[in-house]
Amino acid sequence: MVDTAPRGTGVEGGVGVTALLVAAARAIETYRHDSLAQDIYAEHFVRSAPASACWPVRPDQAPGGDADPLWGRFARYFGLRTRVLDDFLLRSVRTGGARQVVLLGAGLDTRAFRLDWPSGCVVFEIDRDGVLAFKHEVLGALSAEPTATRVPVAADLRADWAGALRAAGFDPAVPTAWLAEGLLFYLPSAAETGLIDTVDRLSAGGSALAYEVKLEKDLLEYRDSPLYTSTREQIGIDLLDLFSLEERPDSAARLADGGWSTSVHTPFEFTDRHGRGPLPEENDALAGNRWVFGEKPRPAR
Repeated sequence: MVDTAPRGTGVEGGVGVTALLVAAARAIETYRHDSLAQDIYAEHFVRSAPASACWPVRPDQAPGGDADPLWGRFARYFGLRTRVLDDFLLRSVRTGGARQVVLLGAGLDTRAFRLDWPSGCVVFEIDRDGVLAFKHEVLGALSAEPTATRVPVAADLRADWAGALRAAGFDPAVPTAWLAEGLLFYLPSAAETGLIDTVDRLSAGGSALAYEVKLEKDLLEYRDSPLYTSTREQIGIDLLDLFSLEERPDSAARLADGGWSTSVHTPFEFTDRHGRGPLPEENDALAGNRWVFGEKPRPAR
């Protein structure tokens, strides 16, 4: 793997650089004529990191346009994912009764700044200290103001992040909207199971959870797919070197066994719903991607 990551920015190397990739995709989506999601901050992250300073942030800067596997199809996937999960979070706090939002592995997520949150909503962002520091520096230079109470929580999701979250003011008695976007497939199976169990333990009735998983039994079967090949060749990121290749747990079934109601969807279902986004193709690295949604019932009265 070619390491083109910035040093000292908090997004150095490995998974950190993928946060810049997703930010570039959100920037491109923002400037599409048929945009599904708007993020006016995303391009500033990309331009502020040496590793990504030359990446496209607008559709007309992408070589090959929408035909390019990376800046076309893959970027469109991230744009669709952003919109679907934006809708999930806003629905959870506006009509589902959640008043806390927890972004697990928040990366360069700017939902605390760009979404229209109800009064009194608190958004907790959990990630490594360096990532949060880089985000703070970029957004501070823009004088960006959050639209909800924003609480950064510096913690490693493989360690006692629950303790850090509670110490930051999280209340497990209050319904919560949880989001693990683009996170779980980087974690070992045991870490995923531990994270899901912790979310369950910290969730009051009325809480909701959305996360993304990959269901392929052998990810390496797709090593020569256009998506993985273009990502390696164009920006030096080998996603398959970053993903955990262990057999994945069935976290949706685990939640269901704990009383949650769950639903599992392909991204292509939302492409059909919104009228734009990626469609299935041969040798498709997105074939095993699933978006999972869960709700924890309120206790009977």
